[in-house]
Amino acid sequence: MIYKSFILALAIYSCFSFCSTEVLPINISKTSQPKAPVAVESSIMLGDPFIMLHNGVYYAYGTRNANGIEVYTSDDLFTWRALEGRLALDKKDVWGDRHFWAPEVYHVNGKFYMYYSGDEHICVAIADSPLGPFSQEVQKPMIEDEKTIDNSMFMDDDGKAYLFFDRFNDGLNIWVAELEDNMTEIKKETMTKCINVSQEWERVWPRVNEGAFVVKHNGVYYMTYSANSYESPFYGIGVATATNVKGPWTKYEKNPIYQNIGDLVGIGHSAIFTDKDGKLRIVFHSHNSKAKIHPRIMHISTVSFKQEDGKEMMFIDPDYFTPVY
Repeated sequence: MIYKSFILALAIYSCFSFCSTEVLPINISKTSQPKAPVAVESSIMLGDPFIMLHNGVYYAYGTRNANGIEVYTSDDLFTWRALEGRLALDKKDVWGDRHFWAPEVYHVNGKFYMYYSGDEHICVAIADSPLGPFSQEVQKPMIEDEKTIDNSMFMDDDGKAYLFFDRFNDGLNIWVAELEDNMTEIKKETMTKCINVSQEWERVWPRVNEGAFVVKHNGVYYMTYSANSYESPFYGIGVATATNVKGPWTKYEKNPIYQNIGDLVGIGHSAIFTDKDGKLRIVFHSHNSKAKIHPRIMHISTVSFKQEDGKEMMFIDPDYFTPVY
C-alpha cells in the first residue's frame, strides 16, 4: 500500500513537472498575439514608363502586357491604382498583335492620343479618356514600309507638333519629323536624323540610341535618350541639346547623366513631366534586380538645370523614389 502510494505520488509529480516544461513555451504573451494582416505593396512593373498629369490625376503607362497597354492612376505619385477589368489599349482595337511598347499619351483638342510601338512599328491610337479604350479608326502604323519604334510627340511653343522616333539603320538611331494637323500622320519629307551612337559610353553593346524625349527650357531644346541595349546593366540616359527642334543636336560631353544609380542597373527609357507643384520630374525604368531584367520597375526623380561652364545643363537628382500600388 505504501509502495502504491509512493508510485502514485511520483507519477503525479512527474506529470506536473513535464507538463509544466512543455506548456511554458506556448504561454500567450503580447509579443506572440496573432497579428492583423499587413497590406503588401508592390512596385509598378512597367518598362519604358510615361506619366501624364490631367485634371489633378496622374496617369502612368508603360511596356509589360503582351495584349496591349496598361494604365495606372495616382493622386500623389507615390501610391498608384491599376485599372481593373480591361486595358487602356487592347490589341483587338488596333493594328498589330504583339510587342506593344513605350506608350505616351497627350491631350490635344479634346482627344487623347497614345503614341506607341506595335510589332516594331510606330502607331497612334485615340480615345476620349486617358483611361481609354484607345483605338484606331484605320488600323495601320504611321510608317508602313519600315520598322520604327519609340515614337515621342513634342509640341513647340507655336503649336507645331513633331514626332521623334527610332529607325533601324546603322543600329538604332533617333529621327524627327513634323506631324500633320490630324496628329496621326507624319510628313515623311520632313524626316531628319538627330543623333546616332557617337560617344564611348554608348558602345558597350549594341549600337543603340533610342527612347528620345524632348523638353524646351529657356529657348534651348533638351533631348534625353538611352544608349546600349536595354538588357545591359550599362543601359543609361544621356542628353543632347539644340537651338532648333530639328537640330543639329550636340551631346553633352559628360554623358551619361544617369547610369547605375545606387543599386539600380539597366536605367533608361525616360520621360519628363511637370508635377502638381510645378516641379520637373523624370520617370524611368530599371532592371528588376542585378540578377534579372524582367519585369522592369518604374522609378521617379527630379530634373533641374544648373550653370556649367557658362551655360545651363540638365541634371537628374540621384535621389529617386520607387512608386507602389
